[in-house]
This record gives sequence, C-alpha cells and structure tokens, in this order.
Amino acid sequence: MRFPGMGRTLLIRETLAVSLGALRVNKLRSLLTMLGIVIGVAAVIAMVALGRGAQNSVNDRIAALGTTLLTVNPGQVTTRGIASATDRAKLTTDDADALARDGRYIAAVEPEMSRSLQVQFGGSNANTTVLGTTPNYLDVRKYTLAAGTMFTQNDDDARSRVAVLGQTVLANLGVGNDIVGQEVRINSMPFKVIGTLASKGSGGGFGDPDDEVLIPISTARFRVFTTKELRTIGVLAPSESLITRSMVDIDRILRRSHHIAPGGAPDFQVRNQADFLNTFAATTQAFTMLLAGIAAVSLIVGGIGIMNIMLVSVTERTREIGVRKALGATRRNILLQFLIESVVLSLLGGLIGVSIGAGSAILFRLLLSWNTAVSGSSILLAFGFSALVGVAFGVWPARRAASLDPIVSLRYE
Repeated sequence: MRFPGMGRTLLIRETLAVSLGALRVNKLRSLLTMLGIVIGVAAVIAMVALGRGAQNSVNDRIAALGTTLLTVNPGQVTTRGIASATDRAKLTTDDADALARDGRYIAAVEPEMSRSLQVQFGGSNANTTVLGTTPNYLDVRKYTLAAGTMFTQNDDDARSRVAVLGQTVLANLGVGNDIVGQEVRINSMPFKVIGTLASKGSGGGFGDPDDEVLIPISTARFRVFTTKELRTIGVLAPSESLITRSMVDIDRILRRSHHIAPGGAPDFQVRNQADFLNTFAATTQAFTMLLAGIAAVSLIVGGIGIMNIMLVSVTERTREIGVRKALGATRRNILLQFLIESVVLSLLGGLIGVSIGAGSAILFRLLLSWNTAVSGSSILLAFGFSALVGVAFGVWPARRAASLDPIVSLRYE
C-alpha cells in the first residue's frame, strides 16, 4: 500500500542519493571546489572573533576602572578661535586642589603626573612609567595591593622617597613581591619599595596597566619631575546617576580656574568611561567589518568556482542527463539534482571553514594570548552565507542541465 506523498519522498531521496554519488566519484575535484568557501568562512570567523575579543577586553578594562570614573585631560590651545594642532593646554596641581575644594558632586580627586624613567635594582634595570599620584590612587583606579602598603598622606606631605611597583616592573627587574622593604633607584635617586600592586591584566588598547611605579605626587613634583603640570586628573562621581552633574561641576570649576569667559571654548577635556568604550567599540566594529568584508570576497570567489565546476559537470554528464530524462525524470528532478550538488559543496565547505576559523581563534588565544571570542551569531552568519552562495551560484548550472533536450543529450558523445 502506498501512502500519499510516499512517491515524492522516494523521488527526493533518490535525487539526493544521485547527487551525493556524483560528488563521491570526483572527490578531489569536489575538495578543490570547496576550498574557496573553506578559506572565506574560516577568515570571516577568525576576523570577527578577534574583533569581538578586543571589544570584550576593553569592556573588562573599563569595568575594572569603574563606571563612575571621570578623566580630565589637557585640551587644545585656541588662539583667536583657531585650535593649535600641536600645543596642548596645561593642567596643574592647582586645578586638582580647586576640584577637591570646590566640587559639590565630586567624591574623590586623584591627580597624576608621569614620565618614562629608568628604574634600577641591583644589576637589573627597566624603563617604565613613573607615576606621581595621591594615596587614594588605589580607590579611584580600582587597584589592589599584592604585598606591602600604599604610601600615606604623611609620606606625601614629607615628600618621602617611597615607591609602589607594578607586576610588569617586577618581571622586568627579575624580582617578585619579596622586593618590599628593599631599595630601587629611580632616575638615579634611591627609593624604598613599600608595596607592590596586584596585576590588572591586559590593558585592552590602553597600554599595560601593570607597567608603572607609583610615588607620592609631592615627591614627584619637587624631587623628581620639578614641575606642577599634570598628565591627567581622575575624578570619581558619587554615583552613576550623578555623573552628568559631576561633569558640569568640573567644567564650572576649571573654567573659573583657567579664566575662560562664558561661551568660550574650554582648554580641557572631561571624558567618562562610556566615551572611551563607545569610541573604541565604533573603531573596532568598523575594522572588524572591513576585515570580514575582505574575507567575504573569498566566499564570492568560491561561489564562482562552484559555478564553473558545475557547468563543467553538466557538460561531462550530458548523456547521463539524457538517460535520466528518457527514464521519466522531469525538468524539476534534474534541476533539484544539480542544485543539491552545489548546496552540498557549499555547506560542507562552510562546515570545514567554521571548524578551521573557530580552531584558529582558540589557538590565537592559547598560543599568542590574543583576546578572541567566537560567537554563535558569526558562525550562523558565515554558515548561512555559504549556503546562500551555493544556491545563488548553483542555479544557472542546474537550469542549464534541466533545459537540455533528451534526444540531443542521448546522442552526445
């Protein structure tokens, strides 16, 4: 007894078996045909994984800094309405004092001055960032100590030569946390190491946060750098809901401190962590899309290769097509047969490409310590696009095979 639809099911299964059989007969040609799809899909997966990994790294870095942290940086110097391309305005310790004294929506102020200097310990030396800052640096910048203590306000007032070292500095000097209590030389001046910082990890595009030496800001100002100019000022807002008011507060105080008339262009910049995140995210996304677009060209080239091979296959199997039509195969059966062959080539290529791309991203993370993140959406997108390529570039050869005249096909040698 034959149920309705059974004949159609058997016909589809037979067509599928014939299509797969044709691909098995020419294994090497099928593999070479899939190569373009494999390379394209693998490249798309790997490039998107690198882009997403970089963005995740920035998110982690900003979360580590704190969502209520505001950063005040020197701005451009403007003369008669024209901004200088090279000169920068100045932030000084007086600006930091004004913020701490007059801020109504400011929870903490942490000024920083820095230079790249040589640090020596025994016979080892390292070039690192020496950062003059205040004792609240750990709270504002969300650092923790691995050993020892942080310098105090008394150390700052006394301009004491004490230092706290980051983990990268320790590694470069070839020492560990047991260096606490010993002496290093910074710019040829002796400093006692009173603590070491716990590692912050990757900088996510902001440099190495562990490659720094902290010293009291008064020591830096009067003993090491001999300047009152600051690199930046970190400001903590009381809460996320008060960030806007804190930024208005900073703008009001610094305009008054810098004698900027109402409506005049400020010579400083106030940035929050969301600004850094949005800017970097936009740049990363554009770069990722560019790389993925270039990689997608391989998919198009692979699709053209599939179409070329399928056209050759139609020519080689003209007599076979004639025999099938003579035995009752319809135009739709022939069309479906060759379309299945094209789609199977694309899907197999896509599957292999996904495996290679995801595997490459994992290897980059394990062997090179790159930040990579393989997402399900990128896998589905690349795999779906490879299937679309198989359909798009397989239709013409399939239609050409379906349109062959059975009489002419049977006579073909």
